[in-house]
Amino acid sequence: MWRITVDHTCIGSGSCTGIAPDRFELDEVKGRAYPVNPDVAPDDEAVLDALASCPMEAISVVDLETGRPVEV
Repeated sequence: MWRITVDHTCIGSGSCTGIAPDRFELDEVKGRAYPVNPDVAPDDEAVLDALASCPMEAISVVDLETGRPVEV
């Protein structure tokens, strides 16, 4: 299982919601994205694409089994 987090550096560009709309949503009031469900199945390509596309590198994905960050 992977855990997705979005930190405070998110500027709400929406790249993650465009790439993985079922995994990320934008909070219009706070102006930032958040994961729809923070825990996802491993090897989710849409999550990896969103991680790679974030202009602020605000998205983090951790493998819950190993505790290590998932690298793109």
